[in-house]
Amino acid sequence: MTLCAQRTGTVHWVGAGLSNGSGLTKIAACADRLLLWNRNLARAQELASRLGLVAELQPFTASALRRAISPGDVVVSMLPASEHPPLLQAAIECGAHFACSSYVSDGIAASATAATAAGLVVLTECGLDPGLDHLLAHELIGRARAAIDWRDVCVSFRSYCGGIPAAPNDFRYRFSWAPLGVLLALRSPARFIEDFAERVVARPWEEIKPYTLDGETFEVYANRDSIPFIRQYDIPQAWRLRDFVRGTLRLTGWRAAWREIFAAIASYSDDQLVTLSDELASRYATTAEDRDRVVLSVELHAMKDNRIAWTGTAKVDAFGDGRESAMARYVSLPLACGVAEILDGRIMPGLHRATGEPAALRRWLDRLQSWGLGFTVDGRVARQRLRPIAPGVAI
Repeated sequence: MTLCAQRTGTVHWVGAGLSNGSGLTKIAACADRLLLWNRNLARAQELASRLGLVAELQPFTASALRRAISPGDVVVSMLPASEHPPLLQAAIECGAHFACSSYVSDGIAASATAATAAGLVVLTECGLDPGLDHLLAHELIGRARAAIDWRDVCVSFRSYCGGIPAAPNDFRYRFSWAPLGVLLALRSPARFIEDFAERVVARPWEEIKPYTLDGETFEVYANRDSIPFIRQYDIPQAWRLRDFVRGTLRLTGWRAAWREIFAAIASYSDDQLVTLSDELASRYATTAEDRDRVVLSVELHAMKDNRIAWTGTAKVDAFGDGRESAMARYVSLPLACGVAEILDGRIMPGLHRATGEPAALRRWLDRLQSWGLGFTVDGRVARQRLRPIAPGVAI
């Protein structure tokens, strides 16, 4: 077993953008030393003041950060995803652990072997989506496995998440992170399972569907590649997957409001897309007066003999306030929970995506609830006899 490198108790939190929230205050309470790095120091000062955060504020440059990192520190990247790999490489060369909320990129994966050999933790996918959605998916799947005889079970799994305006605008959206990331994600094909068959949709917006949650109708679409998460979520091989999709949730009317944007994504060059991103950032950026809303829904339905045998849902419906946006709260608190796990020495070296290990999962969810992060989880055996589920019918 590879031993973990020492932990100094010092955390370098890099980036003070819109996704930063009260997770920072939780890290300040459990770390021996917290340094908040940002290129614009005034922005870091405003964030610290708004949160009541006690931290050492540092003007960020790659060279200044390198000089400040000691072996055993933790480097947390809240920079754009494209900047994670060089920051991770710097952390490894300095003997520091690393954490971020983004998906595992090729650049991060390429450095994981060196990090493992050095006894370092690389923690990823530890925000809202990805992050909290992973935790809630593992929780539902674990409850289902414990509740029913899982042999010859047919399963439908759906996970949708979105950051939306609390008060809908004509555009049906406000950008709480770089618009270019949103545009590029829409350019990526979606792969998922529907009606027992694997599907690939080249343009995700062409298959937007209505989705009703607690009586409110949204628009949803499959996002990225869902298939690798079947293994990541430890879906038993004996379960026959009727549906398995991870996707994005938007306000009703979003498809109509974004019709011209979709046409641009399909036809623009990369340079044109950057220009469009800048235009959208100036017109539809989240401001201090705006209030946002985060909606996350994870569903798992197990069927036997063509009838529902077990059904489970996990949900978030949260609004931002004057202190922090809902997005900042739901990204930063799961990330802070992961960083606390690193500081406590509970995560072994190597590449990790949040957690699915039962004991750790319970510890993470309990900590997040104690920190005031709101979510509900409900799973139960379906005791009443329900009508058979016809092929092609959503459940």
